[in-house]
Amino acid sequence: MSSKPTADPRFNNFVLLQAQNAGLFLGQLPHPATGEKTVNLVAAQSVIDSLEMLAIKTSGNLADEEQALLAKAIDNLTHLYKEAEDLG
Repeated sequence: MSSKPTADPRFNNFVLLQAQNAGLFLGQLPHPATGEKTVNLVAAQSVIDSLEMLAIKTSGNLADEEQALLAKAIDNLTHLYKEAEDLG
């Protein structure tokens, strides 16, 4: 019998940092240095791809809340990416 994985706050912080980076690349957040919002779809797609890869590679090894956070981040970022792509 295997035990359920326990949550690691570092994982949540990592996912949130990556989502924040993607938000920056999708023009959702102003650039810290310039204050301007810009869109970089290539960089945003790279972050989304990395999170999707992380989800695949960690499948079955995450606590429920970690899995939920990662899935929600991917879903939200994918939606924002499609919106940005449609506007561009």
